[in-house]
Amino acid sequence: MVAGLLLAVGAPTAYATLDDTAAAVPARGEPYIETRLFFGTARPDGGPAVTDRQFMEFVDEEVTPGFPDGLTVQSGRGQWRDANGAIEKETSYELILLYPEARAQDGDRRIEGIRSAYEKAFGQEAVGRVDDRARVDF
Repeated sequence: MVAGLLLAVGAPTAYATLDDTAAAVPARGEPYIETRLFFGTARPDGGPAVTDRQFMEFVDEEVTPGFPDGLTVQSGRGQWRDANGAIEKETSYELILLYPEARAQDGDRRIEGIRSAYEKAFGQEAVGRVDDRARVDF
């Protein structure tokens, strides 16, 4: 019991020390926007799921021309509630794009075009999007 009390009393001090150390780390890199897009592969109309090959062809044709400096694609499993209220579970892809904050308007326009093209090409209800500010150093 005494050991537990000592740990409980010492814990806030240990965390405070960690926080102080984190604040001392210098900021690195340039201001960028990180956009993550989430693409489902199941088709709402019951047609065949989007294949790896089809998705990578889409990336080559629709994404790479607008973001030629680089991108990351990750495979996953996801779920979401569709427009009819059903929980859909499916293979999915996460696309990560990094672009300078100074080019945010152009990036936004291109990303919305990518989302729209995927929805249209593969009969999807939506492509999820998350944007964050980041500091990036290559």
